[in-house]
Amino acid sequence: MANTSEIRNGLCIEHSNDIYTVVEFLHVKPGKGPAFVRTKLKSLTNGKVVDNTWPSSHKITIVRVERRHYQFLYMDDMGYNFMDNETYEQISIQEEMLSNPKLLKEGSSVEMLFHAEKEIALTIEMPQYIVLEVTHTEPGLKGNTATNATKPATVETGAEIRVPLFITEGEKIKIDTRTATYVERAKS
Repeated sequence: MANTSEIRNGLCIEHSNDIYTVVEFLHVKPGKGPAFVRTKLKSLTNGKVVDNTWPSSHKITIVRVERRHYQFLYMDDMGYNFMDNETYEQISIQEEMLSNPKLLKEGSSVEMLFHAEKEIALTIEMPQYIVLEVTHTEPGLKGNTATNATKPATVETGAEIRVPLFITEGEKIKIDTRTATYVERAKS
């Protein structure tokens, strides 16, 4: 058990029979009345963000977590299969735990957050940007570039994203994995 003075961004705590990570916090000492801590918490099981306020001396339960690097191997009927880069153990993860599973390319590295005592995977963090090759897209019309026009494109993992009209098949593009949006052409 710890108290609210130990709250910081990224801390994992147990609250209301769920595991949350602290997204934002603010220690407030009003002119009148006792101090309190206002927090924004994100659930690691369902992704919901909740606001919570505690008195400054409130006891909280800190959950010890470990970050481990894994490599994506393949997808089958059991789920998405990953390999620990240090122990070479394999783990199967359900699609619901991934934010943008269509952007996972075989061999991609991800970071998994594990509950240290129960040895269960809590979240999977993909790299912020990933470079993929465009496998199919329609050619852009000449002269249709006065606005920020986009067209659909299919990348090598099968995901479909919107790209600018000048992107052609075979080009490598940089994609933001948090929003599944085009960022720029990949630099060679």
